[in-house]
Formats: sequence, structure tokens, C-alpha cells
Amino acid sequence: IAKAVHDLKAHPDGTLLVPGSGALVRWLLANDLVDQLDLLTYPVVIGQGTRLFPESGPDVALELVSSRATSKGVTIQTYRPIGRPQYATSTVDPEDVMRDATSGRRG
Repeated sequence: IAKAVHDLKAHPDGTLLVPGSGALVRWLLANDLVDQLDLLTYPVVIGQGTRLFPESGPDVALELVSSRATSKGVTIQTYRPIGRPQYATSTVDPEDVMRDATSGRRG
């Protein structure tokens, strides 16, 4: 499947859209076959449903390309995958954080 998707993308009209198939999007992301990701966020909190991105699977760093909002409050974010994220390690001592939090000290 990966080769077929790669071949389709190489075609002059190689724009492929995947509307609403979370499983396929996750597979394409895991195989580095996504050029652009358009995410729509609706101003509604729902306490149930299927996750688009499961707890397991590869982490993917995204670069924000554009963002806009509709008059109804729907936000549309366009991202470009840029590989695996680089994580920083913390140099903060957890005991210092707890001491500052309990003493009310800021900074």
C-alpha cells in the first residue's frame, strides 16, 4: 500500500484527500506519507468518542502552516509533518518545584 500511495503522490495530479478515516490517517502518518494535515476544532466538548490519535503509535512533530477561524468559532489548522519530535530533558529539581509551590513563591 505504501508504494501505491507514493506512486499516486508522484503523479502530476498527486493530491490525495482522506476525509474522516482516522485509521488510514494514522497509518499514513506512521509511514511518512502525509504532506499536510488539516485539523478542524469545533467549539464543543464531548466526553466520548473515537480518538483520532491513539495513545500508542509514533510521535510526529508538526509545523503550523496556517490557522483561521470561522464565524461560528470552528478553527481550521493546517500542519506539515516535520519528522519525529525532539524532546528536551528537564533540569529542574522536583523538590524545588514542590517547595516553591507550597511556599507560594513564584519564578
